[in-house]
Formats: sequence, structure tokens, C-alpha cells
Amino acid sequence: MTFLMGPALLFCPADRPERYQKAAERSDAVIVDLEDAVAPADKQRARGAILAQLGATGDVPELDPSRTIIRINAAGTDEFEKDLHCLKHTPYRHVMLAKAEHAGQLKALEDYSVIALCETAAGILNAASIAAEPNVVGLMWGAEDLLASLGGTSSRNDDGGYRAVALHARSAVLLAAGAFGKEAIDAVYVNIPDLDGLAAESRDAVASGFGSKACIHPGQVAVVRDAYAPSESDVAAAAALLAAAADAGSGVFQFNGKMIDGPILRHAESTLRRAPR
Repeated sequence: MTFLMGPALLFCPADRPERYQKAAERSDAVIVDLEDAVAPADKQRARGAILAQLGATGDVPELDPSRTIIRINAAGTDEFEKDLHCLKHTPYRHVMLAKAEHAGQLKALEDYSVIALCETAAGILNAASIAAEPNVVGLMWGAEDLLASLGGTSSRNDDGGYRAVALHARSAVLLAAGAFGKEAIDAVYVNIPDLDGLAAESRDAVASGFGSKACIHPGQVAVVRDAYAPSESDVAAAAALLAAAADAGSGVFQFNGKMIDGPILRHAESTLRRAPR
């Protein structure tokens, strides 16, 4: 699996165009949000803001289309249709579909590369069939909307850790993405001041196989990047292991007293992919 756009993706409300460029500069990719971040009465103005920043010719956006994701409203809603009408007049072709629930919803997005946001019970249960769609490039999960769809009140326990149902959803989306070779994006960490908690959760995301993590505040970006960047010693160890594997040829071999086989080598390759260039 390859990284879509980098480890730290930053949400930016679509009705705050003065923040677009700052969000893009401070993150690896910006998610311009037409859904939850925008009040219903402001959604049309938000779409207008996306169009207004394109410039006089309509083809020179302030944001780099290759590093920009537009989160659109849930399929089957009037706002979804309005979002698509807006996007037809832009160069943006990376979208995040809010509340994705079944594979059929992806048919209307055949002209886009889609990150399916699985954040309802139906979306989690159908994550594998959603991931199988050819225009889906990634899956993300959402904790708070999921618990709301279940009639719950909070995705986390008093100690800050996820409740069992949220952990199950997180794992289900990660496994579905991995099964079909798609990117997995970890959910946002809503306790903005708790950078230590964010760091711990980001390190777990890396170790578990999430290719990136979404952020809701610029101050979270550096923490996520630090978690995804391997240390110099990790990079050196991975490079040495892969060099030893090349010398050993095929098959299982020993290195520094440990048995080395294919999965261990893939772990080392993943470490090197995350290393700064």
C-alpha cells in the first residue's frame, strides 16, 4: 500500500476560504469540508467560496488539486447533488464521501477518486464492499457519528480510550482497506489540547497500518507527523535488515539473533517508506 497524500490530513471548513491556504501550507493535504463543519444555512455560501477561489479563468485554484480533498455531504441528500454540481466546475477530483453506507453510493462518483468515510453502523458493516469499488482509494472511519448512529453518547471511556464498539469499527475499516489494497485513514482526535493522547493514538495508528490520520486543528499536524516519521535508528536498522536480506537471498534467515521472514521484511520496507526524503 502507498500513502495517498502524507500522514497528516487537516480539515478546513469550506465556508472559511481565508483559511484554505493556511491549512494547505500546514498539512500534507487539506480536506475542505462541506459537511459537518458548515451549518445548513451556510452550505450554499461554502460552495460559492470554493468556486470563488478558482480565479478568473476557473482553472488556476489557490489550492493544489493533487493535495486537496473535498468532503461532500451524504449520498441521497439534496446537498450531495448540489456539491457534485459545484465540483463539476472545479479541478478538484479527490472527494471524501461523508456517511458512506453501501457500494451503490459510489456509482455517482465514478469521475472522482473517493475516500469513503464509514461512520455509521451500516457503513462499518459494509466497509469491505465499499473498499472493493474501483474508484475508492481509501477508507476513513468516524467515531462520534458512529456512536450517534447507534444511539450512544460517547465513543470513549473516562480514561480517554475508545469503547469496545469504536475499536471494533476502527479495526473493521482498517482490515477492509487492507484487504483491497486501499489507504486507511485514522479518525480525528477531538480533544485538541491533549497532544500526549494524540501522540499515543497516532503511534498506534502507524503501528497498526493506518497510512495517515486526520486532524481538526493545525496544532495537531506536527504531532501526527512526528509519530509517522521513524527515528534515525529505526531507519538505520531497517536499511541494515534489508541489506542483510539481499545478501542472504531468498528464504528465512537469522539477523541479530532473530528469525527473519517475509512479513518482517515488509515491516522494514514500511519504515523506509515513512522516512524523510
